[in-house]
Amino acid sequence: MLSQQELSDRFEIQDLVFRYAHLIDSRQFDELRDLFTEDAHIDYSVYGGSVGDLETTIVFLKEAVATSTFPNCQHLNANVQVTLDGDSAKGRVMCFNPMEMAKPDGSTHTFMLGLWYVDEYRRTPGGWRISRRVEEKSWAFNTPDFMQF
Repeated sequence: MLSQQELSDRFEIQDLVFRYAHLIDSRQFDELRDLFTEDAHIDYSVYGGSVGDLETTIVFLKEAVATSTFPNCQHLNANVQVTLDGDSAKGRVMCFNPMEMAKPDGSTHTFMLGLWYVDEYRRTPGGWRISRRVEEKSWAFNTPDFMQF
C-alpha cells in the first residue's frame, strides 16, 4: 500500500506533467523555469528539436512553436508511470500531440505525433521538478488534405 507521502508525490509529479502540457500549448515558455531544475537536460531531438539545458530549450520553443508556424497544438498526456526513490523519481509519460501547421498559402495542415516523455524528477525546496526529459518517438501521422474541415 502506498503511504500518504508516496500518494502526494505521485499527484505532484502528475500535476507537473500536466502543467508542462498546458504551458507548451499556451506558449508560456518562460514559465517552464518553474517546472524544471536549473541543471535540467532536455532532449527533443527525436523529432528534430533541440538538445541541451533549459534556456536552450526555451529559445528553441519560442522559435519552433511560434503561433505563425503552428497556430494550434494540443498535448494530451496520459499513462503517467512514476517510480519513486526518496527525493528522486523516474517517469514515462505518453503524449498524443495533434498540431496544425500553417502553409504559405494561408491554409493549414494537421499532423499528429505520438511520443513518450522519459523523465527524471527531483524534489526541490519548491516542490518536484523535471531534471531530465527525453522524447521517445512512438509514431507520426500526416492527415490527408481531404480530412481538413
